[in-house]
Amino acid sequence: MASRRFYAWEVGIVLALSLGRSAVYAVLQLAERLSIAPLSEQSATVQRSRSRAEFFDFSYQLLDSLFALTPVALVIYLVFLGAGNPFRSWGLDFRRPGKDWVLGTGLFAVLGLGTLAVYFAGRSLGLTVQIIPADVAEYWWSTPVLLFAALRHSLLEEIIMVAYLFDRARRIWPQLNGATAGLWILILASAALRAAYHLYQGFGPGFGNLVMGVIFGWLYLKYGRVMPLVIAHFLLDAVAFLAFPLVLTTFGLDSL
Repeated sequence: MASRRFYAWEVGIVLALSLGRSAVYAVLQLAERLSIAPLSEQSATVQRSRSRAEFFDFSYQLLDSLFALTPVALVIYLVFLGAGNPFRSWGLDFRRPGKDWVLGTGLFAVLGLGTLAVYFAGRSLGLTVQIIPADVAEYWWSTPVLLFAALRHSLLEEIIMVAYLFDRARRIWPQLNGATAGLWILILASAALRAAYHLYQGFGPGFGNLVMGVIFGWLYLKYGRVMPLVIAHFLLDAVAFLAFPLVLTTFGLDSL
């Protein structure tokens, strides 16, 4: 069995290859934004066209999502090396499709409304940049590629930030098991990292993702399944990528 030090190095390497690296860059981007102009006068685009040529744009978009999923494949492989089955132990399967979808869509509805409220408050207070979820050319493949990007974000964040990180943390610190205070520290640490890699959008999204991380972490520890979190995150990103202007208009936020 691997030692605690081995798991600690493993987690450090995985985060450095994925969301930990994103957090470092996001903090630097926020600092740069604050040095340039007020956040209210700036914008951030999550998914953008990469080329004016259709073939190359499609290729870049698809490859971006495929390569971004490499850390997910890595952590699944590492767990299998330890004679574990991450799909079953993390609840990343289809054993409870009905309950997973009910919880996932419920989370989507609640967090979607909460996201709009945080965005409105952040824009009103000058703490959030104008967010453009997707700025891509319209081709026949644009919608499926954006849906794949939404799936990529949901798998990457929920598998690494929740399922994998919680699994490894409890191996590094076995005393966490059954310790309420320790588990809440784990939830808050994961949520803080989630908030950090969204800071390039401003303080509002950072706070919103901190709350989202706490809710997701608590639900994962309660039910032991990451699939509802993946579903909720996928729906949030899918709606943002495909219909964000319409959502803002519907709720009267399009002037922000």
